[in-house]
Amino acid sequence: MAGETHNERFLSPRDFVFHPQARDWNWTPAEAQAYTAWLATSHYENFHVVSILLPKRLHQDFFNVYAFCRWSDDLGDEIGDPLESLRLLDWWSGELDGMYAGRVQHPVFVALQESVKRHVLPKEPFADLIRAFIHDQTVTRYETWEDVYAYCRYSANPVGRLVLYLCGYRDAERQRLSDSTCTALQLANFWQDVTVDMKKDRIYIPLSVMRKHGYTEEDLWALRFTPGFREVMREIVEEARRLFVEGLALPRMLDRRLAIDIELFSRGGMKVLEKIEALDYNVLAQRPVISKAERVGLLLRTLVGVTFRRAA
Repeated sequence: MAGETHNERFLSPRDFVFHPQARDWNWTPAEAQAYTAWLATSHYENFHVVSILLPKRLHQDFFNVYAFCRWSDDLGDEIGDPLESLRLLDWWSGELDGMYAGRVQHPVFVALQESVKRHVLPKEPFADLIRAFIHDQTVTRYETWEDVYAYCRYSANPVGRLVLYLCGYRDAERQRLSDSTCTALQLANFWQDVTVDMKKDRIYIPLSVMRKHGYTEEDLWALRFTPGFREVMREIVEEARRLFVEGLALPRMLDRRLAIDIELFSRGGMKVLEKIEALDYNVLAQRPVISKAERVGLLLRTLVGVTFRRAA
């Protein structure tokens, strides 16, 4: 470690696992927390992982949980070799087990163990996320809605439950509504990124829905936009919207600041669905995106809506 600065150790997950000495580095709690904060605030896809609306006392906890999710995701999708990803995810699962047994060395787990102790976070949501990324290495097609939902049970729903735990909510009803919201967000992302996922040889549209509307996997690979594909997209968009609407009861049961964040995520997801509809469902030709101006508009409407409901 001599001669190294902290910033030189702040590596992306992929760079970290391929660094010859990184796994032997020792991290103090302060250094580990700085690493997870850097990882959470520097990721190119991240706009505001920790919203200014959340209590400051929770910021580091959210950084720590986000860092775990980011590492799990990158070990699955950024390594470039499914067999190596499976090996690394198995190692990562072992590191998780070690943390719950009181053994930590990796900076994410050095930082995360404090959040786990402070908020009594169970192992299951973390283990479920790893399970989802392992699943991604071996399963690339989904026959039915039930199969897709089973995947979301591990890939999306644990994140919402962890957020609830961090904010002091542990009841079954809030978890049920959170599951609806998180599954809807996952579906909206799938339908927005149909062609992106195809580059990874992944199709999340239920094959039974495609057959129902006379659309084949061969049509999809040829990027054929047909009346059948339009009907496929119409059905799966409506299913995602149904789940969003079901989950909209959740913000009314939360602290105002968290309620704004959760409702903003939902409104953003529903906006993606509207964008898909505005494209006449042709996500094969163009990826629907939400502009910065639309994001600001969503934030303002959510702020007004939540405030009005609380006042009423």
